[in-house]
Amino acid sequence: MIAQPPFPLRKECPPGACVCGRDDLLNDPQGDLRILRLTREEEKRLLDRIESITSYEELQRIGERMHAQLGIVLEIAPGANEVRTVRGLNIRLAEQPGLCRKTRQNVPAAIRRCLEKNPDIVFAILNAHDLLG
Repeated sequence: MIAQPPFPLRKECPPGACVCGRDDLLNDPQGDLRILRLTREEEKRLLDRIESITSYEELQRIGERMHAQLGIVLEIAPGANEVRTVRGLNIRLAEQPGLCRKTRQNVPAAIRRCLEKNPDIVFAILNAHDLLG
């Protein structure tokens, strides 16, 4: 029997549409349930917040808060080849039980939209990885 935590949970994805392992996470007594707090409405708020970011420091703070509150690990790094556009950056969320496939796609897409509007953040990311000296 699946025990219900004391907070609202993200609704299940349709069968076969996602491989997030939500039920396995709920059945695991040692499982980190924080990710299940990210309901669809909260995800929309998070995506809006990400798209409104205006500085590299703010992007880092959002990444830290996502890790602290939801257990999500955000990784942003230059790609193996040249970085001529925002598409040259590798933006991904680390694999984690309970993290929906759509969320794994939507968060990097929101970050890309933010970076396209704010190229200064892209330069700060490249500087943080010693690509511009």
